[in-house]
Amino acid sequence: MFRHTLLIVTIAATVVACSKNSVESGKGAGSASERPLLIASEDIITAGTSMLASGPSITGSVQPERRADLRAEVSAVVLQVLKENGDAVQRGDVLVRLDDTAIRDSLTSAEASARAAAQAYEQAERQFERMTTLRTSGMASAQALEDAEIRRNNTQSDLAAAKARVVQARQQLQRTEARAPFDGIVSDRKVSAGDTAQIGKELVKVIDPRSMRFEGLVSADNIGEVKVGQPVVFRVNGYPEQDFTGKIRRLNPAANATTRQVEVLVDFTDPRKQPQLAGLYAEGRIETHSTTGLTLAATALVRDGDKTFAWRLKDKTLQKVNLAIGERDARSGEFKVKSGLTEGDKLLRHPSATLKDGQKIEMAEVSAGSNPGK
Repeated sequence: MFRHTLLIVTIAATVVACSKNSVESGKGAGSASERPLLIASEDIITAGTSMLASGPSITGSVQPERRADLRAEVSAVVLQVLKENGDAVQRGDVLVRLDDTAIRDSLTSAEASARAAAQAYEQAERQFERMTTLRTSGMASAQALEDAEIRRNNTQSDLAAAKARVVQARQQLQRTEARAPFDGIVSDRKVSAGDTAQIGKELVKVIDPRSMRFEGLVSADNIGEVKVGQPVVFRVNGYPEQDFTGKIRRLNPAANATTRQVEVLVDFTDPRKQPQLAGLYAEGRIETHSTTGLTLAATALVRDGDKTFAWRLKDKTLQKVNLAIGERDARSGEFKVKSGLTEGDKLLRHPSATLKDGQKIEMAEVSAGSNPGK
């Protein structure tokens, strides 16, 4: 009986001790959750005013100004394709060689005919000179002199025609070789050895990557704001973090009948920074107007459905601030803030989803040996 009572007392003491430890542990966890959020200086941005550019949007692609589609000028079989896509070429380099057997035979025949015509002309010329001499001395009739002159003229015409056929055959022979018209890069090879190339068939495309430009389209509704020389800020697909700038060089005088858009040609401001690939999609904005307003980086904005808010730091607490946001500035990538903030407000640069309104904050101390910029 005594042992049974002692066992009960021991179990009860153990339960009380466990309950006490559990309560103390809960208090410790609660105090840990109330610790302020540590924030470093690089986690903070300041809302400020800046120049805001506005204007009609422009979409299109980056295309080379110097580009050539080399096509077959004679009907022949492709013998060699000497360059592949991406190969650099210099002006005059042979890119595609066609079978020239038949054309060489024609050239040989034309040259032989030209030599025969030249001999016939020389003989007719000598005969005409002889008859002229005889006629002067009275030993030849006027009819004989006239006949000699006619033969001389006919052989002269035959010689000119034969020379023209030689020139034509030589030109045809030259057309069996497709040569690069300028220094550039092969962008599209259309044929392979063994293909039959009819007149007009595409053989190869050559572009000059140093002559890139933005070929964009602007809605005809906004074309009245667009003028030559206006700046353009745009982004190119494949370069997501890089803004490109340019100036309008020319406006197409006619709108597309189907899309009602007007083509606008934009030169890169710095040709050294232009993309080297043709056909990349690009979009941006033509800066027709500029104003001053409060802006905020896109990283500081949090979107929840149709609402947008940011986390402001004030009196060592976090404040959830609802914002009215305007258009994005194409040049800086920042958004215009219509209401909700004032200039100089401190905000979190990269807010997380676990933040709470009214949460306490504390600035992290930077040790002397550390570099906060890294």
